[in-house]
Amino acid sequence: MPGRWAQFAGLPPVMKLLVSTQLAFNLGFYMVLPYLATHLADDLGLAAAAVGLVLGLRTFSQQGLFVVGGALADRYGAKPVVLTGCALRVLGFVLLGVAGSLTWVIAGALLTGFAAALFSPAVESSLAREAGTRERSGEGPPRAEVFALFAVAGQLGTVTGPLVGTALLLVDFGVACAVGAAGFVLVGLAHWRLLPNRPGEHTGEPVLAGWGEVLGNRTFLVFAIGYSGYLLCYNQVYLALPAELGRVGATWLLGFLFVTMSVLVIALQMRVTRWSRRIGPGRAVVLGFCLMAASFGVVAVARLLPGLPGHWAAAPAVVMVLLLTAGEMLAVPVAQDLVPRLAGERRLGAHFGVLASFGGLMVLLGSTGVGALLGPDVPPVVPFAVLTAIPLAGAVVLGLLARRGGLASA
Repeated sequence: MPGRWAQFAGLPPVMKLLVSTQLAFNLGFYMVLPYLATHLADDLGLAAAAVGLVLGLRTFSQQGLFVVGGALADRYGAKPVVLTGCALRVLGFVLLGVAGSLTWVIAGALLTGFAAALFSPAVESSLAREAGTRERSGEGPPRAEVFALFAVAGQLGTVTGPLVGTALLLVDFGVACAVGAAGFVLVGLAHWRLLPNRPGEHTGEPVLAGWGEVLGNRTFLVFAIGYSGYLLCYNQVYLALPAELGRVGATWLLGFLFVTMSVLVIALQMRVTRWSRRIGPGRAVVLGFCLMAASFGVVAVARLLPGLPGHWAAAPAVVMVLLLTAGEMLAVPVAQDLVPRLAGERRLGAHFGVLASFGGLMVLLGSTGVGALLGPDVPPVVPFAVLTAIPLAGAVVLGLLARRGGLASA
């Protein structure tokens, strides 16, 4: 941790702000959203279908609309888009805290999701531009390592957010929402004060022009298709992992495994990213996706074998989490560094937005299918065999792209 703190302290103020933003965003998010389903079902008495609708709409309004936020950041600059996103997140949290009917809950969920669709691609593209400029001038660390710091900051927020949220829920869900909203007010004020008001890279051009340029970048689109399975894989810690732990009677392990994932990223991400850069971005991303495939393959194989006794029955799930986290640490910061390189350092907001929206579409389609396969009428090996195939297919696509020189620019 001291080494990471020293590297963070050596960043210029704008990059410190952008990295810290990821911690603040995740802290506020995980204070409230993990407890939303319980609040809707227990406090408001909504049916399971209504709860699923709210959660699905929130996810879609975030991941599906990243492409909009990215294009707006390119057109108007990061600062107004980030500030608008913060304002919408504050309003969304307030609505979730006071809503007593499904209509207002949906409104709060949509605002909460769209807020992230605005500020996340704006922050990521700004960080990519700032870090890339300093890397090329020799005045700063490699951009992949800056994104590794970004990931570490996010995991710090992921760990601390639920702890703060749990304490606030001892009072009331509305209190947790109010504190989360106040936090985003502070985040917005920090960006209003510290984030330079630089004009968009493509001021004066039509917003849709960015999408046309991204869709015309065939190498990037192939990369985005291959990479899109990552978000689906990561989301299995909320879907397939609880199902597997429930099958072996070890649901008590879920919280511990969540913390373990975050601790691994905080402790090892910088070292893993440095090693990823040494072996090359193409190899690192492909190896990361192979590890994700292996994480689900372990559980698939275990379901074909006789069950392990006692607490050992949860061992395949534990191995799944470890391999999935290792794959994420290898692939994600390097991939985030690849995005601006594949974009030619142009229209970074649109490129980051399209990449996230591809992942959101994969989650929307894939999680629906995986959820159906996790039902009692399907042989238990099937969902994990399918999950194994998805990142494996991504590894093949990304590997072919790397062999043809598509990732050589990094």
